[in-house]
Amino acid sequence: MLIKKPDDIKGSEITRKGDQESFLSRRTFLRGAALAATAAGTAWLYRRLAFPEAVTQSGEKIGGVKVSQPPIREALTSLEDITHYNNFYEFSTDKDAVASKARNFVTRPWTLEVGGLVHKPRTFGIEELLKLHTQEERIYRHRCVEGWSMVIPWVGFPLASLLSEVQPMSGASYVAFQSLADRKQMPNVSTDILDWPYVEGLRLDEAMNSLTLLSTGLYGETLLPQNGAPLRLVVPWKYGFKGIKSIVKITLMDRQPPTTWNIANDHEYGFYSNVNPQVDHPRWSQATEQRIGVFGRRPTLMFNGYADQVASLYTGMDLRANF
Repeated sequence: MLIKKPDDIKGSEITRKGDQESFLSRRTFLRGAALAATAAGTAWLYRRLAFPEAVTQSGEKIGGVKVSQPPIREALTSLEDITHYNNFYEFSTDKDAVASKARNFVTRPWTLEVGGLVHKPRTFGIEELLKLHTQEERIYRHRCVEGWSMVIPWVGFPLASLLSEVQPMSGASYVAFQSLADRKQMPNVSTDILDWPYVEGLRLDEAMNSLTLLSTGLYGETLLPQNGAPLRLVVPWKYGFKGIKSIVKITLMDRQPPTTWNIANDHEYGFYSNVNPQVDHPRWSQATEQRIGVFGRRPTLMFNGYADQVASLYTGMDLRANF
């Protein structure tokens, strides 16, 4: 995996969309002035000045969103950083370049095929999914295996509510996911950087956990292409690459499905990929993390801070072997 250390940018503001434009304009000036004296700051300022759209991109407003989880008492990562520092290898391996390369990605119409070991296989249109399932806001920590993290107010619905629509068979024990792989829209799909399409998987009990979300938006607006529009997986106690983007297919299975990064390098990327500060990546420590937009590193929390909700899923397992 390409490694790139994020800028050490100070800024712990919490923002909501209501005053977002004036907030971001003021924030851009203040952060730019503070950072201009350093090489890293100059590079960051250049990106923002050269690409002014970086502070103005937004999705469509999502109506009727309800807050279903107690908020995490941590500063939210700004919409600007969430939408302009992205891992989405189908478009680019450069986190700063994904937003511009994905700008024209077409997400309507969109269908999601759900099948395999289910009693009622179905193909859903994205509008149908939005009508079937109540949109909720959940503030989750989101950690990348490379050591950087964000706090994101996701909008979506529990994956369990979708799976209940298709009624899993008794033999189903895993859920496999597949992303879109469109050479015409996604430039890196024409390369051999990874095996395409991107695929991921969960155990069925992980998929049915109340924390597991199919996200359709963030900050109260529909997902932008660089964040996995129109539908992506969010599993907050696992490393970010488990959050497969632009999903087109979900298949219930009786065996563990292949996953993209495990195929690429099984020594470094296991199937479970639970956030565990005691298990280092072979090329770096996982004991600390860098919150994007905040100065300094912080200790990594077991299961990303969600141990109370998910530790019981792994009772009796060796989490060093099953990394």
